[in-house]
Amino acid sequence: MLALTILGNNSAIPAFDRNPTAQVLQTQEESFLIDCGEGTQMQLSKYKIKRSKINHIFISHLHGDHYFGLIGILTSMSLLNRTQDLHLHAPPELEQLITLQLNFAATHLCFNLHFHPLQKEGLIVDGNKMTVECFKVKHRIDCWGFLFREKKKPRKLDAERAKIYEIPAAFYDNLQMGEDYVTKKGTIVPNEEVTTAASKGKSYAYCADTIFDESLAEKVKGVDLLYHETTYLKDLHERAAARFHSTTVQAGTIAKKGEVNRLLIGHFSSKYEILDEFLQETKEVFENTELAIQGSCYII
Repeated sequence: MLALTILGNNSAIPAFDRNPTAQVLQTQEESFLIDCGEGTQMQLSKYKIKRSKINHIFISHLHGDHYFGLIGILTSMSLLNRTQDLHLHAPPELEQLITLQLNFAATHLCFNLHFHPLQKEGLIVDGNKMTVECFKVKHRIDCWGFLFREKKKPRKLDAERAKIYEIPAAFYDNLQMGEDYVTKKGTIVPNEEVTTAASKGKSYAYCADTIFDESLAEKVKGVDLLYHETTYLKDLHERAAARFHSTTVQAGTIAKKGEVNRLLIGHFSSKYEILDEFLQETKEVFENTELAIQGSCYII
């Protein structure tokens, strides 16, 4: 199971008690911070997200509403005597920015910060239970989306049937990995006789700031939950295009063409106080849509 908590859902300027973009994707073992707008560490405290479980931070691009909160989190982690390594995945230029900020403040982090520059599409994290891929989206500057997938789970063992076939317990791990069992007499016990397929791993795709780009549908094909920006309502599609952002209808179109299970929309312009119309317009194109509400947790 994956759980996504929205820390900020607004675009460039905080407004109407809505913070700039930040999200946390949580597993039982660890948390992934996705973008880090101004005020993110306050939001982590407010919604009781443990900083210590965050081992990877992903920054989509270098517009301030997506990373201005980062240096605060890094220094706070150090002040709290963090010891475990932290991995930062971001555009290459961010490494120099962080170094300058730390140097000017004569600050030394008490943990190892590993910087991983985003330079090409593909796999960027291969963990024990999760993988993360990055893909390009089309914005005014270099910008990246992220695809999180649970790894294939082991098959479920039917221990009673395994005993009937006299399969030794030492071979159970092999069965769960899909292997057949061969008896001493050479008889093959098909794996399907003693195991069943585990549930499919869950997936989450984060499309950061982007102009409407139909090629994204293939990159997020079939994910369980897709987050796509909807900075503007559909009547402002020309303004959206000029500023390299998307509208409600355009986000719904990507979800529909990508055959995703659910769509979450956010990055709302500060010109809108009430968000009801965002949901209404998007659902006209893709019914299974929800608003990314600050403080809400979405189970995947």
